[in-house]
Amino acid sequence: MSSTYVHYTSSSLPSDYALLSRYSAAQHGATTSASQSEQAETSSVAPSSHVDEDEDEDAGVPIQANGGSRPLTQRQRRSSFPNSRLPPFNPTMSPLPDRHGHRSGPHLKKPSENTPLLAPPVPRIEEECDTVPSDGTPSSSMFREEMAILTKYTLPVFGTHLFEYSLVVASVISIGHLSTTALAASTLGSMTASVSGFSIIQGFASTLDTMLPSAWTSSQPQLVGLWSQRMAVVMAAALVPIMFVWWSSESILLFLKQEPEVARFASIYLKYASFGLPAYAFNAISRRYFQSQGLFNVPTRIILGVAPVNALLNYLLVWGPESLRLGFIGAPIATAISFNLISILSIVYGLFFVPKTAWHPLSMRCFTSLGVLVQLGLSGVGQVASEWWSWELVGLAASQLGPTALATQSVLLVSASTTYQAPFALSVASSVRIGNLLGEENSKRAAVAAKCAIVMSLVISAVWSTMFMIFRYSWAHLFNDDPPVVTLVASILPLVALFQVFDGLSAVTAGILRAAGKQFTGALLNLSAYYVIGIPFGIWLAFWRDMDLHGLWIGLTVSLVYCAAVGVWICMNNDWEREVEKVRLRLEADRKAADDSEA
Repeated sequence: MSSTYVHYTSSSLPSDYALLSRYSAAQHGATTSASQSEQAETSSVAPSSHVDEDEDEDAGVPIQANGGSRPLTQRQRRSSFPNSRLPPFNPTMSPLPDRHGHRSGPHLKKPSENTPLLAPPVPRIEEECDTVPSDGTPSSSMFREEMAILTKYTLPVFGTHLFEYSLVVASVISIGHLSTTALAASTLGSMTASVSGFSIIQGFASTLDTMLPSAWTSSQPQLVGLWSQRMAVVMAAALVPIMFVWWSSESILLFLKQEPEVARFASIYLKYASFGLPAYAFNAISRRYFQSQGLFNVPTRIILGVAPVNALLNYLLVWGPESLRLGFIGAPIATAISFNLISILSIVYGLFFVPKTAWHPLSMRCFTSLGVLVQLGLSGVGQVASEWWSWELVGLAASQLGPTALATQSVLLVSASTTYQAPFALSVASSVRIGNLLGEENSKRAAVAAKCAIVMSLVISAVWSTMFMIFRYSWAHLFNDDPPVVTLVASILPLVALFQVFDGLSAVTAGILRAAGKQFTGALLNLSAYYVIGIPFGIWLAFWRDMDLHGLWIGLTVSLVYCAAVGVWICMNNDWEREVEKVRLRLEADRKAADDSEA
């Protein structure tokens, strides 16, 4: 996820290719020379009033069927549902405030003599199987239906991430042919961007995987828009320290003992790239806004249109006619323009080409309930960033093993990053589907969808593992023809093939955990898997047992075996009825708070 491994976005690809290109250049040179609450007041509750995610799931939310919850009348596309780290609330319909003196929730008008007895159904993208009650449907039939649905949702997400790769790869390729210093600077710049910026943005954005899908399937789908607006406010605040780090990066990198010239160029790279950072954050939100409604093809279409423009901009601004050529700074400028272009097209698409069902009018409500997003977002950062940063450490360790090991590490991680996009796309699809099913109060089908996603990840992993084993002796030639690199890649690829199985499982279980609002659990899993088990064990094998790069990959595989095993156990034993009840209680509290505010 970092400069070496891409688990959540393609932003780290530059370093992967840069390391490899740098090695090749050096070799050549040597040869030649849920919920959706109005919880405005909830966000003002002191952190001490909240409990940890697992505690909240088990004790913080009173699970008592009080009969006040009415079944939801619509179903929607999946994502994840409101996090368990929300504060406890009283689910009764009493107009009195809760025990904290706070109110929260969407606004519903008080009933009058003109109020219809039955609430109208909310428009939704409907799957045929969702119209049939699950109680009488055999589990095998539901499994087949969910497999078809998850496949349909996964393909466009996979396409989106692959096309997103091109935005960064084009920049790396264009810079890579300028000079070794330029290439090293872009590598250092992209590593810094991943660690200090992109990973944090993606971590906060993962909160929407919990909030949006169940909001979309609730009786108030406009809360999808409201939670997106609230996240935009949180992102705007988060961008301030990130921008400060990027614009002060030269002094920071010099303090970290980086080569002065490389640090100066990396700082320049980050300053120009920062003009695309707000758009990057907006895109992380807009993508989830569309996906939660089942509009998976929208981000794919947008990025498909921008990708060739980005390639053209990289050529014109880095290598093009002298009147347009900017050289080194042309690449980050091209990427920033592309990110902004994606944002503009997303806004246009949302305004003119999709229904406004999920949109909430702009109001001061977007400044409410921010504390909930911050708390859940910090857990998301722990889940995402911990994994990105761990791969930076692995890349740093590999760099101590010599140029051949470093080049081999680049080949292996670029390969693993690419194949990872399929199970990651499945995890996004699973998160949305399960979140929507929880919003529909369909716990039985949610449980089946979770099991189906786990099985599908094994099938996908089997395909990639087989591919690596069949082409193990020729795979490295796709990147480099140096005999030592080709030999070392071939010797480690069996480990990478095994790695695929547990990497895919951990990706999908992470998506299921996001659907259940358990980012905190995911963060603990990643932190313990990488920093307590995998990385220390891998470094011990590599440097103390003289296993070199093999040792690092054994450590990585062990960490993912642990992460996947625990994740699968949690997902298979999850109480989905309880998850549905939590969503129902949140909706009921929202309606109560709305009635109170209207009074």
